[in-house]
Amino acid sequence: MSTASKNASPIPIFDALDHMENPFYQHRFDAKPFLLEPIDGANTDLEYAAKFIYSYNGSKATFNSYRREVERLLHWSWRIRHCSILELKRQDIEEFILFCQKPDKDWIGTIQATRFVVNQGQRVPNEKWRPFTATIPKTETQRGKKAKASDYELSQTALKAMFAILSSFYNFLIQEEVTEANPVALIRQKSKFITKETRREIRRISNLQWEYLIEQVDEMAADEPDLHERTRFVMHCLLCMYLRISEVVADDRSTPMMSHFYRDSDGHWWFDVVGKGNKARSIAVSDAMIDALKRFRLFLGLSPLPAPGETTPLLPKLRGKGGIRSTAWVRAIIQKLFDLTHERMQADGLGSDALELKAATVHWLRHTGISEDVKFRPIEHVRDDAGHSSAMTTDKYIDAERRARHASARNKPAVPE
Repeated sequence: MSTASKNASPIPIFDALDHMENPFYQHRFDAKPFLLEPIDGANTDLEYAAKFIYSYNGSKATFNSYRREVERLLHWSWRIRHCSILELKRQDIEEFILFCQKPDKDWIGTIQATRFVVNQGQRVPNEKWRPFTATIPKTETQRGKKAKASDYELSQTALKAMFAILSSFYNFLIQEEVTEANPVALIRQKSKFITKETRREIRRISNLQWEYLIEQVDEMAADEPDLHERTRFVMHCLLCMYLRISEVVADDRSTPMMSHFYRDSDGHWWFDVVGKGNKARSIAVSDAMIDALKRFRLFLGLSPLPAPGETTPLLPKLRGKGGIRSTAWVRAIIQKLFDLTHERMQADGLGSDALELKAATVHWLRHTGISEDVKFRPIEHVRDDAGHSSAMTTDKYIDAERRARHASARNKPAVPE
């Protein structure tokens, strides 16, 4: 490949994990296809960046996050600063962060484009891919609005992740003895970039919306059982066990199995899962979840409860062998449930409740399950089942039911009676 065109937008550097060669076994690294001009040390940058992100191959989500941040830094250093990342100082990193808050328009995409596409049997960079992507709320997309580059915004959460990942990257470079300093760690006044956020409301589904969702999914399962018995089961997994959508589907790291439900010596049911950060946890399983499991297994033609060592995937494919691997497919079936429930609530004259549901995402089911359980379960129990690293994270859910809190305050007298 030739040197990158000066008028071209940045092209992806690193492919998906499934298509990435192990850089620890590579002997040659060529950064030339990504450069506007020759840069001393660029090949070394490419080598150690590849080794760093590949070190996180145990979790596809973590790999993707680290790849995104490191790749942005490489492009900025090579194209904007015209130097190796090993030459960047504290002030350069601050300018890079400012750039990420307001990137050049030709660095911003308006669709979630894959990095590479197949052309004549070869994987080539996707011309529609950009290092940054502008997004708009789901409700605006449903009204037909399309994202524009000017809609791009770097959230505080993303900014905190950027600091953490890049600092980790430079610590890795120090350990590999290719640099002696961590310019990210030298930024003492991170407060000028990161503001202290007030506690935000946890987005969740109300009890009324939940009743409508149950009614709707049961109707869908009766009409199209081959598809929507899965919808019903997934919904219960997300709500009753607080599973993330990535913990329901199979990937190269793990395949959730029916046998991951197991009964201990006291007759209590648990579910083992490998979650965020490649961390394993055991979840206490409720009777309601066991009922949902039995129903789904009987639909599949299996015994009501799994046997130890059973190899049936938690979410089998509709056709063929193995487990469903696509989180997009699971999101789509839950989104259909949300959309149909929204229509039903609107028809029943519940406009405001229906409108809230229109904005709901799959992750709201997890939030809802946690928010309900912290009302009556010990917080440390909910923390461990949810896989939170700290009770401080679980604490955010304690006053998540704002309707109930407001109702209890609404009729307070101004003067004590």
